[in-house]
Amino acid sequence: MSLRSAAKQVLLGNWTGHSTVPSRSLYPHQWSWDSAFIAIGLRHLSPRRAQVELESLFGSQWSDGRIPHISFSPAVARDAYFPGPDFWQATTTGGVETSGIIQPPVHALAAWLTHQADEAESVRRGFLPRVYPKLVAWHTYLRTRRDLGGRGLVAIVHPWESGMDNSPAWDDALARVTPAPLDSFTRRDTDHASPADRPTDLDYGRYVQLAATYRDHQYDDAATPFEFALDDPAFNALLIASEHALADIAEALGLDPTHHLKAAEELTKALGELFTNGLFHARDLRASAEVASGSAGSAEAGAPGVLVPAGTISGLIPLIVPGLPQAADLLATARGERFGLGQVHLVPSYDLTGPAFERERYWRGPSWFNTAWLIHRGLTTLNEQDQADQLRDDLLKLADSTDFAEYVDPYDGSPRGAQIFSWTAAVTLDLLSCR
Repeated sequence: MSLRSAAKQVLLGNWTGHSTVPSRSLYPHQWSWDSAFIAIGLRHLSPRRAQVELESLFGSQWSDGRIPHISFSPAVARDAYFPGPDFWQATTTGGVETSGIIQPPVHALAAWLTHQADEAESVRRGFLPRVYPKLVAWHTYLRTRRDLGGRGLVAIVHPWESGMDNSPAWDDALARVTPAPLDSFTRRDTDHASPADRPTDLDYGRYVQLAATYRDHQYDDAATPFEFALDDPAFNALLIASEHALADIAEALGLDPTHHLKAAEELTKALGELFTNGLFHARDLRASAEVASGSAGSAEAGAPGVLVPAGTISGLIPLIVPGLPQAADLLATARGERFGLGQVHLVPSYDLTGPAFERERYWRGPSWFNTAWLIHRGLTTLNEQDQADQLRDDLLKLADSTDFAEYVDPYDGSPRGAQIFSWTAAVTLDLLSCR
């Protein structure tokens, strides 16, 4: 069977009739940024189905504009995944049960690429006119409700919102959180994946406590006393890329794109504050320069937060930002010993030389296919085609040899986490189209 046919089989097998689950075993519902990557791949099989994937996700959008990170399927047992709908206690006005937190905003980029895959079908279905106001509401929520530091960047309030759950970048901030007692919840993830690959019980207890506090304050961003609040480079870089995509969508609809281009410009300038020593770093908005140990840099006088020292894949993802002033220095860091671009498999999720590096555990070292796709897009934008082609070839070989693994060991390429994973198949399809 060809690689394209195998990837197609994964997406067809994980299709539920209106959306695609990331994994039948580990993730049996619809996840936000997964669906965006899935649509990017689906557009090569069926642009209409890619549109439906995104439209299904937007059907779970809240009245305040946020797109929750999980849309729960009523066809799945309520206790099949934890935290499930009974924990989150969140239902949209349309009756969809969801989580209360968010994930990185890849959606406008996915919508624009989906439209481009078959513009005639998109126009026939009225795809862009229907999704554009939803995307505007989503970005408006982020920029107005989540600028918790007052510096023009969007903050995450839970590690899950970054999509990079147990990244070492969150360690210091999480250490301030008293975990929920282990006997107060039952994990389901370790039923389907090795505990050595997954976050620890201690981290999971802290995740649960953060989510419960947000829930108990009715997911009110102004009222919740967030113990965890950070400006994340990847989250904001993806928002910038999506603002550029919204500008393209606006133009296609005969609307003025100026607002989106200005937003992208403002975000790009604000993102620069997170750059130091050749890499973008998260900014911990609840830490002070006086107590931060080994911080990568301090905030300006009177401004909240310090840059955390951990170097992660999040700090490289700004390579996708058009016209990024720091691109040359960032590319040099990617190629250096810390991330080994072109020397190890894909792009490791954490600094290979860092003290918290673990080659098997989730976002603490392994290489992921979706972030490699983002780096590939950045390299292509920068006209680094040889490096982009090398990364693409590595990704395709690994997807084939690992049966579309969730992530891989950066040194030997062995599969980790779940297999038959949807976004791995999706980005495989997209990169196969780049021949």
